[in-house]
Amino acid sequence: MSDKLNNFIKNLDVSAAKFQQMAAERLGNLDFPTTKDEYWKYTRLGKLTKLELSKSADPDRLNLTKHIISNDYLVVVNGFIREDLSQYSKLDFEIDFLGSDRMSEEAYFDKGLNKKDVFSSMNSAFFEKVISIKIGASKINEGPLQIIYVSKGDHIISNTRLYIESGKSSQSEIIQTFIEKESTNSFTNHVTEVYVSENAHLRINKAQLEDDTNSLITTEQIHQEKNSVFKINTVTLSGALVRNNINIAVAGQNCETHMNGAIVTKNNETIDNHTFVDHRVSNCVSHENYKYVLGGKSTGVFNGRVVVQKDAQVINAYQKNDNILLSDFAKINSKPELEIYADDVKCSHGSTTGQLDEDAIFYLQTRGIAEDNAKKLLVRAFVGEVIESFENEHFEKYINTQLELIHGWKN
Repeated sequence: MSDKLNNFIKNLDVSAAKFQQMAAERLGNLDFPTTKDEYWKYTRLGKLTKLELSKSADPDRLNLTKHIISNDYLVVVNGFIREDLSQYSKLDFEIDFLGSDRMSEEAYFDKGLNKKDVFSSMNSAFFEKVISIKIGASKINEGPLQIIYVSKGDHIISNTRLYIESGKSSQSEIIQTFIEKESTNSFTNHVTEVYVSENAHLRINKAQLEDDTNSLITTEQIHQEKNSVFKINTVTLSGALVRNNINIAVAGQNCETHMNGAIVTKNNETIDNHTFVDHRVSNCVSHENYKYVLGGKSTGVFNGRVVVQKDAQVINAYQKNDNILLSDFAKINSKPELEIYADDVKCSHGSTTGQLDEDAIFYLQTRGIAEDNAKKLLVRAFVGEVIESFENEHFEKYINTQLELIHGWKN
C-alpha cells in the first residue's frame, strides 16, 4: 500500500468480519490510479487523495423535505443508515440492513465487482451496512423507493453500499439522491449491485447534488437475465469531482438496456462517466445518451464502451454523446468505443461538441428575450431530451427545481 493510500484510510477501522478483512487485505496491494492508467486518463485524483478524512455518525435531526419526492424513502447520513429519518412500507419492498457478517446470504453480492479497483475494494473493507432491497416475483410497485444519501460535516468519508434483487416479472423504480447538508471537503464512495431477474423491469433515477468541494464516486454493477429491461438515468448538477462507473452484463436474450445522462456545470467541476455494456448473448438492444453542458473551467469526461461478444448475434447497440461548451475554458474528453466480435449486428456511436448557436441566440433576442435567458433556454432544450426520458414526473420536477436553484434555469 502506498503512503498516500495509507494516509487516506488511516482513520478507518476494519471490522473483524472475514469479508471485510479480506477486502482490506486486497486493498493493501492496490494504489490510487493516475492519469497513466487508461481508465483514469482524463481524471485527476490529486485533490481528493490529499484529503485527511474521518467517519462521523451524525445524530442530528435533518430537514430533508425539499429533497423527498416519494412516499417511501430511506435516509443515509455519512454512510450510516438513519431509520429515525426514514419512512417506508415493507409491503412493497423487502428491505434489510446487512452487516458484513451476513454477506454470504446474498448469492450475487460482490460477484461482479473488479477486485483490483481501489475504490470498490475500499468500499468492501469499510462500509457500515448494506441496504438490501428485494422485489418479489411478479410484484409491480406503482411508487418508487427513494434513498437519500446525505453528506454532513467537514472532511467526512462515507462508504455506502446498496444491493438490489429484482424478482422475476417484477416492475420497480429506485431513486438515489446524493446531497449535502453543510458539508465541505468530504467524499462519498458508493457501490450499487443489481440483479435483474427474468422478465423484470427496473429503473434507477440518480441525482447528484454534492457541494462544489465534495467528491463522489459511484460504481454500479448490473446483471440482466433474459427478457429483462433495465434503465438508469444519471443527473449531475454539482460536485468537485464526480465519477460514475456503470458496468452492465447482459447475460440473457431479449434484454433491453438504457442509460441516460444529463450533466450541467458552472465552476471547476470534473464530471466523469464511464459506462460498459457487455453483450454476451443474442437478440438484445442497448441505448445510451449522455449530454453535457459545461461552463466555467469545468472538465467533462465520457467513456462509453460497448462489447458484442462472438456468440452475441442480432444486437442493436446505440451510443450517443453530445456536448455544449459555454466557456472558452471548459473542456470535454469524449471516447465512445465499440468492440464487435459478431457479424449480425447494428451498432453505432457518435460524439459531438460545440458552442451555442449564435443565430439562435440572436433570434431569441429579437423576440425580446435577454441574452443570458436566451442561452438558458437553448441549453435547457438541449438537455430536455434526456430529462423527459426519466418516466417519473416527480423526479423530473425535482431536477428542474434543482436546475433553477443551482444554475438559475427557470422552467
